[in-house]
Amino acid sequence: MTAKSRITPVRPPLEGYYSRVIAYLSVAVTFAAVLVENGHTNTVLAAILYALAYPQLAQYLPKWLMHNNQVPRRLILLALDALHTGMFVALVGFNFVPSLMFTLLLGFSCLIAGGTTYLIASWLLTIAGMLLCAAAFTPELNVHSSVLVSVTSILSTSLCILTTAAFVHRQGRNLEAAQAVISAEQEKTAKLAANLSKYLSPQVWASIFSGKRTVKLETRRKKLTVFFSDIRGFTELAEELEAEALTDLLNSYLTEMSRIALQHGGTIDKFIGDCVMVFFGDPKSSGVKQDAEAAVSMAIAMRKHMKVLRQQWRSSGITKPLEIRMGLSTGYCTVGNFGAATRMDYTIIGREVNLASRLESAADAGEILISHETYSLIKDIIMCRDKGQISVKGFSRPVQIYQVVGLRRELGIAPTFVEHEMAGFSMYLDTNNIRNYDKDQIVTALEQAARKLKDKVIV
Repeated sequence: MTAKSRITPVRPPLEGYYSRVIAYLSVAVTFAAVLVENGHTNTVLAAILYALAYPQLAQYLPKWLMHNNQVPRRLILLALDALHTGMFVALVGFNFVPSLMFTLLLGFSCLIAGGTTYLIASWLLTIAGMLLCAAAFTPELNVHSSVLVSVTSILSTSLCILTTAAFVHRQGRNLEAAQAVISAEQEKTAKLAANLSKYLSPQVWASIFSGKRTVKLETRRKKLTVFFSDIRGFTELAEELEAEALTDLLNSYLTEMSRIALQHGGTIDKFIGDCVMVFFGDPKSSGVKQDAEAAVSMAIAMRKHMKVLRQQWRSSGITKPLEIRMGLSTGYCTVGNFGAATRMDYTIIGREVNLASRLESAADAGEILISHETYSLIKDIIMCRDKGQISVKGFSRPVQIYQVVGLRRELGIAPTFVEHEMAGFSMYLDTNNIRNYDKDQIVTALEQAARKLKDKVIV
């Protein structure tokens, strides 16, 4: 026998093996009772020996039969069990009680394995086994059961069912313990993932976990809108404030700017001190025009919100006014994972990144400067002022730039906001964001402020 034709044993799980041994032992015991009742016959003796030997032989069935890619191994063994049940029913002479016990034992196994579908299929195979055995051996018909055969078959079958039930119960307990371990690991992994997600932009994190992005060194060219901002006068302020106060101020600022960026769909690239870098168009994009409009709208929202932050900082004792300055540019960038296989950074590089950074540096306090490409995309909904051409470091020719004034819908005859700021006075009122039940309190506060100002004698 060659190595290729040698039969390789395929060993089943122990609990399935033991259940099959006990089931066939029950059949053997029943046939032994028939042998005692009716005397020695070669057919019954052969049935006993086969029932004892088959569970061992089942471990050495041919490899090609047990490794069928379409039919699971346990279904093949269950089908053979059904055929054997039909054969045993025929060999026992269709004796009522043993036949019922054999069928009941098979049905119990099928319901555990796969439910009613398996049960019906097994019964059909049982009938086929009966017909084949009856045709081959023409057993003597003996429908009525003796007391010995009936009691033996009932007791042996009951013992088999109880033993199998104990195995199933133990498997259930093991499964519950495994599920508890898995749940604990999942909870631990979820907490770890939540912590790690704070080091990446939510869009990048979601694309990695959904499988849309592979974690490997790869880049692609894409048209993006790039945004840079920083706080004018932050360096001077850092020299005056204690480290703790400066940290609180910077964290509150970055928290609010991040919230606004995410609301507008921006991908936060990085924080460098008080500098914020955001880009639009990857990993999710609504279209180049829509991405540019969202980016500039975000910049306007940040500029507005700085007025709220300045009032909060003023109440904390920071009297020096802090202004944000911003620069944006639109064009093709290289985006993807940069770095090493063990340490990557999802970022962008290219001419437009440098231009947006230069425009941010060239902007005055509270000013938003954009490139001509960005202006051509957003001019329909955002009013801008032509600021001509400026020389930008790193660019051989002057660059055409524009100053963002505001959203056109907010610059009509009846603007939705009022803002004014000077020494001792700062106000920013946005009627779109005022809740109806807060309106009366705001009116009262404004009236009180007006009365105090009128009554105050200013020298």
